Amino acid sequence: MTSSHGVEIDGSRFWVIHRRQKYGPFDYEWSPDFRGVELLYDGNKFGEYCSVEELFADLKPYGLPMSVVSVTSIVMGCVLFGIFHGLREPERRDLVELRLREHGFGRFSIRP
Repeated sequence: MTSSHGVEIDGSRFWVIHRRQKYGPFDYEWSPDFRGVELLYDGNKFGEYCSVEELFADLKPYGLPMSVVSVTSIVMGCVLFGIFHGLREPERRDLVELRLREHGFGRFSIRP
């Protein structure tokens, strides 16, 4: 892990560090009707997961670097997968590390 890249996770919230700049927090909350999950960036809704067939996310208005968007997509996907499949925190962290490496973002290791 390099000191200029990483992911910090605190419960469901996480930050992406890219070139020593921290982006986030990224988080989720259940939609008011509990039928979906709203995706949040710094407290603002940027997307919504309704089902496997219905997902919307748009971080373009925030002007984030493409690496941050890619890492956020991977981590958020793992967070949602973990929630829906009842994974414990260590299992979710392992899944994030695995998926980041698989997609060429191993330098964004989870920071303690």
